[in-house]
Amino acid sequence: MTDAADAQPRPSRTDRPEAGTALQFRWRKWDGGPHWVNDEVYLGSDRWGDWLGQPAGWRNVRPGREFPAEHDSVTLMPPSGDFAYTHNAAPHPTRVYIDIAWDVRWDAGVPTGIDMDLDVVRREPAEPYVDREGVLRSPGDVYIEDRDEWDEHRVAYGYPLDLVERLDSVAIDLERRVRAAEAPFDDATAAHWLAKLASLAPSEPPARVSFPDPETALGAPGPAA
Repeated sequence: MTDAADAQPRPSRTDRPEAGTALQFRWRKWDGGPHWVNDEVYLGSDRWGDWLGQPAGWRNVRPGREFPAEHDSVTLMPPSGDFAYTHNAAPHPTRVYIDIAWDVRWDAGVPTGIDMDLDVVRREPAEPYVDREGVLRSPGDVYIEDRDEWDEHRVAYGYPLDLVERLDSVAIDLERRVRAAEAPFDDATAAHWLAKLASLAPSEPPARVSFPDPETALGAPGPAA
């Protein structure tokens, strides 16, 4: 359970948008390639960092895939910049999803970050399930997933060794903190910001984002020799 003081909004920073401002969280991969773009609204900040919210129905899009959010969610951008924590409102089966990341920050008023493959999850479906790695899980289990992608990409992209060691430690620590329901990963902190999201007047999402057609990009002429 979080202390009441922890959930209190902090004074607005001059380099942050007004609460209720629609924006997009823009992710990229280590090589600079585009990744997810999530339509969000700025909610405010507390001792843990800046909070964004995504109303149900707003878009999540990346090259080759797009889907609307099934339920409201809130996302924390911590000052450390090495993860982004999303809490989905019930009854979404993935209640907690933490993207291990690098360089999560504001860039000219736009939240951005580099996705670093590893994720910490807490899923609460109605029945036991088999995870992506073939492990039988019970509802409420907390674990790290996508280690296979992490192992592949740290070679393919040439992740620096010190960064690999740091983010491995970050993932293990976050797994422990989520399992222990430490703030801000407790339900009470998320409930506070979900209520903030629900209290906002309805607004339009940002303009739809699009990516170049891969086939068109492959057929385009290259730079002159």
